[in-house]
Amino acid sequence: MELASLKELEAAIAIARRGTFRAAAIDLGMSTTALSHTISRLEAGLGVRLFNRTTRSVSLTDAGRLFVQQVAPSLQELHAALDLVRSHRETPSGTIRINAAPFAARAIISPLVLEFLRRYPDMNVDIVTEGKMVDIVKDGFDLGVRVEGLVPTDMIAVSLGLPQRHAVVGSPEYFKKHGRPIVPPDLLNHRCIRVRLPDGSLFRWRFEKDGEPVQIDVRGPIALDEASLTRTAVLESAGVGYLFEQDILSEIEAGRVVRVLEDWTPPYPGLCLYYPGRRNLSAGVRAFLDLAREFSRKAA
Repeated sequence: MELASLKELEAAIAIARRGTFRAAAIDLGMSTTALSHTISRLEAGLGVRLFNRTTRSVSLTDAGRLFVQQVAPSLQELHAALDLVRSHRETPSGTIRINAAPFAARAIISPLVLEFLRRYPDMNVDIVTEGKMVDIVKDGFDLGVRVEGLVPTDMIAVSLGLPQRHAVVGSPEYFKKHGRPIVPPDLLNHRCIRVRLPDGSLFRWRFEKDGEPVQIDVRGPIALDEASLTRTAVLESAGVGYLFEQDILSEIEAGRVVRVLEDWTPPYPGLCLYYPGRRNLSAGVRAFLDLAREFSRKAA
């Protein structure tokens, strides 16, 4: 049997992690056809089938499951060793993979990520946005970005100094027709654009004033799980929306939407960058963390 190449091993782990050839191919920056050929070569060299493949699904065989269990930790150690060697380069190079909530990615893209790429032109940044929490180590990410309270306890967190705040908004036309809510319970008399969470449940709108928390299970004709869709619905006068302030601030400032209940939406702890402490950090990741700390000091 020929020794498997690093590319073949990475391909198998990527498919096992992502569950489809298409998603794995995107992660690896190759076509699905090339990925399929790579796996076929690996299986031919091993003399066993690693994946059961149909037109609709991909699953590990028993041999494939054993292979991934044994190879994945070793592959992580190999990459850690390579990163450690690269960390001695004077100029960082390579790719940083970041997993972030969609709103968090929007918050850091201009002031942090693009600035990092300007300073380190040999670096690449791969950002994957997901509403649900993931295991960044298991899924092959270097860093994660989440609200402070959601950072796993076994991770090292770096505050980005960005307090978060929600905004309740509607179009001028909507409020002219329906009136403005004065206190959160007034929302029960309004058409609200409901927020669907990654787990499928509907979010209760949260408010606080003078230390008094309030949650409102709003009612409305539509439920959405993406901020840009909610923004569009608000601008089209479909109802009242509940968004992160940074996702609607330009429309508020331009007068395209009207903000209400502002005294019921105080700031709360902001975003954190986080990473596993047990892993040797590459020069690129260390440089990104240094820039994040610099950014945090300026934002404070």
